Amino acid sequence: MIWYVLAVVLGLALIGAVAALIVTERRPRPPKPAAASDAVVERGALDVVDAGLRRLTGECLRSGRSLPDVYAVVYSEERLGLLLAGAEEDAPAPWTAEADGERWTVSPDALRRGPEGEPALPYALTVTVGLDGADRVLVDLSRASGPVSVAGPDEEVRSLVRAVVAEALSGPVGAPAEVTLVGSLAGDGLVADDVPASRLHTAASVEEAFARAASADPVPPEPGSPDVTQIFRLIEGSSQVDVQDGVSHLFVVDASQLPRREGALDGLRRGDALLVLGEAPAGWRWRADADGSLHTGPLGLEITRHVGRLA
Repeated sequence: MIWYVLAVVLGLALIGAVAALIVTERRPRPPKPAAASDAVVERGALDVVDAGLRRLTGECLRSGRSLPDVYAVVYSEERLGLLLAGAEEDAPAPWTAEADGERWTVSPDALRRGPEGEPALPYALTVTVGLDGADRVLVDLSRASGPVSVAGPDEEVRSLVRAVVAEALSGPVGAPAEVTLVGSLAGDGLVADDVPASRLHTAASVEEAFARAASADPVPPEPGSPDVTQIFRLIEGSSQVDVQDGVSHLFVVDASQLPRREGALDGLRRGDALLVLGEAPAGWRWRADADGSLHTGPLGLEITRHVGRLA
């Protein structure tokens, strides 16, 4: 009798599972992500992002408010979005607060109609990490609480890092950020020959790279440019956004040459970033897969095609 009852129960469960599978198959599936347009993929997208960050800096400066803690930027041609680490529902014009203040958005047309922005120095290490369907996604590497490590197949990791370095050196957002290749990366062809060399440096070790950056003279503003010290006053006292000497530094090192002893990374200043090729203890641990996707760990950003695949 017991076996009969058990057989009946299992049979009913099987019928229920089959019925659920049929319903699932008939249910409309969500559309696949749309392909990104040329306007999103090509360099002109960086000009829109730069204009947005400059306008943001300018509006905050004019209104005397602190800069928001922006950790990522999303551009979809129709709108530019800023992702904030902390919710702020009072967005300055022409921005609109969404998602309970965790995202600010603006139309590129509104940026063109408004006043000129200020240098986007506090966000100089905001670089493209890839595409999320039709959207271009950029991340401010300086917002990591420690190193940013990128693991995965060597070819995928190197192509991603190569694209990040090239954008930091030649893109409009990164000016005047500087990049230092550490150790074996200095001469192994990671960086293409056509990137600007004036802001590209090499160092034998992470400690040497940090020391050189700390002792470097500040870059003076160009004649006729806004007073950069205004930007410093704007961010002074903020525990979230900071810039040292007006120049942000991106250090790039292989995981095998990352010092592991305690205190070795204390020289990494706020406003700078350390990008590590390979598995390593890090504030942000990313993984580039063979299919071109990128997993951004704690950031939770979905990247369907990383920046190394966009070329």
